[in-house]
Amino acid sequence: MVIFRNGVRRLNGFFKGYYFKHQKGDNTLCIIIGWSGNERFIQVITKEFSRKLPFTEGNRFSQKGIALNIHEPGLSLTGRIRYKNLTPIHYDVMGPFCFLPMECRHRIISMDHLLEGKVFFNGKMMDFTGGRGYIEGDSGRSFPSSYTWIQANDFQDGCSIMAAVAKIPFCGLQFRGCICVIHDHGREYRLATYLGVKILACTKKNIILKQGKYRLDIRINAGKGRRLSAPQDGEMERTILEAVACPAEFLFFEGQRLVFYRKSEQASFEYEVSERRESR
Repeated sequence: MVIFRNGVRRLNGFFKGYYFKHQKGDNTLCIIIGWSGNERFIQVITKEFSRKLPFTEGNRFSQKGIALNIHEPGLSLTGRIRYKNLTPIHYDVMGPFCFLPMECRHRIISMDHLLEGKVFFNGKMMDFTGGRGYIEGDSGRSFPSSYTWIQANDFQDGCSIMAAVAKIPFCGLQFRGCICVIHDHGREYRLATYLGVKILACTKKNIILKQGKYRLDIRINAGKGRRLSAPQDGEMERTILEAVACPAEFLFFEGQRLVFYRKSEQASFEYEVSERRESR
């Protein structure tokens, strides 16, 4: 199934986008594609580079892989990466909130999958064969005014983790919501507002979530992030920062028992606390 290719699609007052992460060793390449108002765009992010540009012919994105053919001043990115053994989650990450009017809807397409292929980034070959991938999507009007998001799957034993905490406007009120999915050796754990999670800490360096007998402690060393465009009232008018590959530690407990400790060197992390301007 082709997720996105060139063509006219107007989403006045709304946005829709997909996030494709590719990682192997020290190489990390993230591609964001989407629609915003009358705009079709691609964003390219690595540890040293970020750029937003118009969507052009010759680029294809699907659940089977991507084909890139980008030639812009200061940016040449070509090649193909295929995806194998996608790992969807058991049910919608939004839970019952997927049936309600929300400012932003989140979707996880694959927590973890195998990569095969290579790209050439400004003359440098990035070989992702044997690496790991991740795909998610967002749609709605705007990103939350403040939020934290982290994702990592560069582990050696088939584990993938995604967690997000955000300020959510709903029916004239606001609450702090959380979604978190852990895939570990074929088992899925989920911590979420609709399941009774408690957010014990949420800063640029530490996220602590507790739900019943489970507790997740995330320790982050993000450093400086790269500038990305993000949606505000359906237009890509807001700037956020993402550290596309940073060190992070994940400790997951069941009661007093440590289920696992894992360290990532290539976790992707966004931390946004500034209040956006009021909607028009």
